[in-house]
Amino acid sequence: MSVAVRRATMADAPRIAELSGVLGYPVERGVMAERLAHLVAREDNAVFAALDGDRIVGWIHGAEHELLEVGRLCEILGLVVDPSVRRVGAGSGLMAAVEQWAVSRGVTQVSVRSNVLRLESHPFYERLGYARLKTQHSYRKAL
Repeated sequence: MSVAVRRATMADAPRIAELSGVLGYPVERGVMAERLAHLVAREDNAVFAALDGDRIVGWIHGAEHELLEVGRLCEILGLVVDPSVRRVGAGSGLMAAVEQWAVSRGVTQVSVRSNVLRLESHPFYERLGYARLKTQHSYRKAL
C-alpha cells in the first residue's frame, strides 16, 4: 500500500467526518464541512489527508499557537487513521506533513496530547521522537 499526503479540501469533509467517529467524536457531515471551511481558510491551521489511491484513510489537524510559558509551537489537535490501514505509514506521513508545515512557518516545536486510554498511540509518538512530558486531566465547560 502506498500512502500519499496532501492538504485537505472541502470535498474531503464527509470522509473526515466519518473518520472522526473512529476517534469517538461523531460529527455530522454538514457540521464537519462548516468546521473544515473555517480551518482551511486560516493560515495558522493546517489539515492534511492521507490517501490510499483516491480513498482518504486518515487526517491530521495542526495549529500554531503562541503561549506565554513556551512561546510558539504547533499542536496536533487531531489525528486519526482508519483502523484497517494502520501500521503502513499513514500516521507517520501525516505527522511529517504537519512537522514540515510547522518548520515552514518558523515553528521549532510540535506537541501532541494522547488520551491515556489510547495505549496504541503512545509508542507511535515515541517512535517518532516525541517525549512524554506529563500526565494531566482534561476539563471542559459548556457555555
